[in-house]
Amino acid sequence: MEKKITKDMIISEILNYDPNMANVLMSGGMHCVTCPASLGETLEEACYVHGIDPELMETRLNAFAEAMEKEGAV
Repeated sequence: MEKKITKDMIISEILNYDPNMANVLMSGGMHCVTCPASLGETLEEACYVHGIDPELMETRLNAFAEAMEKEGAV
């Protein structure tokens, strides 16, 4: 699968791709995905602030994107 989400993407870009990505981010420990600061951070920056492995979060987001594509939701 081609990566849809990369760790250098801004959080707001990820949420624009699919607002349901917020659930993936929050379940992974990133609970302030809608605060103004996080919307301007890259996924990697936000992960480091929250002590989350950016590679793991990138993988989870892409798995979610792939599942949504299979369902025809994206």
